[in-house]
Amino acid sequence: MINNAQLQELEDIARQCRRDIVRMTNKAGSGHPGGSLSAIDALVVLYFRHMNIRPEEPLWPERDMFFLSKGHCTPAYYAAMSARGYFPREELMTFRAMHTRLQGHPSNTHLPGVDSSSGSLGQGLSLANGAAMAARYDGRPSRYYVMLGDGEIQEGQVWEAAMTAAAYGLDQVCAIVDANGIQLDGTVDNVKSLGDMPAKWHAFGWHVIDIDGHNMYQVDTALEKAKRTKGKPTVIISHTIKGKGVSFMENTAKFHGLAPNPEELETALEELR
Repeated sequence: MINNAQLQELEDIARQCRRDIVRMTNKAGSGHPGGSLSAIDALVVLYFRHMNIRPEEPLWPERDMFFLSKGHCTPAYYAAMSARGYFPREELMTFRAMHTRLQGHPSNTHLPGVDSSSGSLGQGLSLANGAAMAARYDGRPSRYYVMLGDGEIQEGQVWEAAMTAAAYGLDQVCAIVDANGIQLDGTVDNVKSLGDMPAKWHAFGWHVIDIDGHNMYQVDTALEKAKRTKGKPTVIISHTIKGKGVSFMENTAKFHGLAPNPEELETALEELR
């Protein structure tokens, strides 16, 4: 069980990652800060507590894998990877620059440690399923994590993949839904309501865990439960706040794909001090 000192360390890492998210999007003049700020707590717990990885050996065959299905939220992905030691923190400031390894959407041909390129929404769970089935046939114990957005799971391919994971009993697959309730054009409920999301996943044969995605104790406990679940995949519905930590970005679609300007950056960094 995670202790208070470990929780504090994770919170400190997440706070620094939030500062990096707003700095790198400001420097680039583009990017997706809102959904990155909502997702970062789960990513920090995952990368620092649960994934069996070797940052110094990113292609280690026995590694666990992560698939960022909501591929536009690379600021969170890169901030977590950098904090974990995959590349120097200074490189974050090359985000979206010409010839950078830190593309606007993750590219496994550019950055070691990115297990799959993504960008087109709805595909990450299928990729995780395929990797998990290959590992099963090869006799590898690796686990496969995928992060989706709640707006993203309006895509039909997600539910085909959900059926597949349940049909094959892929208990080494764990999906994390970053349920911040807001997508590009407004609230998820207004664009295309998902209704009872936990009930939907349960009906598709998944083990469902509902949590506060900014409570790192709950995130850590949910990921532990997912590891212990056998015979079916697990989905963690992580209820979050879009733009978490920056007052003028919270609970608004405005900063879904808008970088902070210099004045906004200064305010954000002060709030994240």
